[in-house]
Amino acid sequence: MRNTFGTLFTLTTFGESHGEAIGGVVDGMPAGIDIDMEFIQSELSRRRPGQSHITTQRNEQDQVELLSGVFEGKSTGCPIGFIVRNTNQRSADYDNLRDLYRPSHADYTYAAKYGIRDYRGGGRSSARITISRCVGGALAKLALRQLGVSINAYTSQVGDVALDRDYTKYDFAETERNPVRCPDPIAAQRMEQLISEVKAEGDTIGGVVTCVVKNCPKGIGEPEFGKLHAMLGAAMLSINAAKGFEYGEGFSCATSRGSRQNDAFVAEGGNIHTSTNHSGGIQGGISNGEDIYFRTAFKPTATILQEQKTVDSTGNSAILQAHGRHDPCVVPRAVPIVEAMTAMVILDYIMLNKHTFL
Repeated sequence: MRNTFGTLFTLTTFGESHGEAIGGVVDGMPAGIDIDMEFIQSELSRRRPGQSHITTQRNEQDQVELLSGVFEGKSTGCPIGFIVRNTNQRSADYDNLRDLYRPSHADYTYAAKYGIRDYRGGGRSSARITISRCVGGALAKLALRQLGVSINAYTSQVGDVALDRDYTKYDFAETERNPVRCPDPIAAQRMEQLISEVKAEGDTIGGVVTCVVKNCPKGIGEPEFGKLHAMLGAAMLSINAAKGFEYGEGFSCATSRGSRQNDAFVAEGGNIHTSTNHSGGIQGGISNGEDIYFRTAFKPTATILQEQKTVDSTGNSAILQAHGRHDPCVVPRAVPIVEAMTAMVILDYIMLNKHTFL
């Protein structure tokens, strides 16, 4: 099982949904970075359960403890170990699933691969494991602050309620002012209402997260197998429930023409940039200094509070009735995870390209 992400800046994670704790080790953190514990905790709080009536009501404070790699408030350059205790597991909610394979979960595939599975909340396949990604991402963000790189993600679609694809129309400061994490207050109300309606039916719904990276240095990324957009795509698709990724104009460019899609170069004040940004800030797999923007699609939460047909571990037909506490829509809580994975990719590639910190 691969549990490490990154090349120079790496995150190794451990833990299960209903185990003692979630944790990890960040290696390659540049030395001398101010470690803002309040900021790191705030990033975890954005991801934690029980935030509102449209998220799972599992009551976890997700308090992080750094175990190493920090001295007098600064990173030392040594590995940063951390841990977040699980305190509100209700494993009994999953007793009826001990021998059943939940539709569209990892139950069957884990059993096929390992011959054993932790049925309590999905074990290692649970989205609770993304706690470690948020810690790693928060540390990466602290390093990126020194370079003026900012990363902002937001909910751009829930079901059929969608924002305009032009991210420049929105004020990112509005994103955290509603439980859906949508920068358009009117659309946010419609999204929240839709999620509430779906939840009342015992069902779930999917959506899309848009992410924008500003002030990324030009020239990071590799021209062949390490293309920057490919690594961002791999990072996003490693998030639980992620089903699709597109950057720049994405799939919509398939119906366009080159005369519209090409980004013309202009020179102003000795700086070269593009007059448009259909490319999404990446050309030939390498950043060009413009805003990097992309979209990640998330499927509806696989656990629904309705009866479903399935089979047990011996192949006998069965009816599954799920219990427990689950998100009717994963998208609002996926926003900080998208930012975290983006931050780790960008920092790793900056270090690989020796722009700074080395």
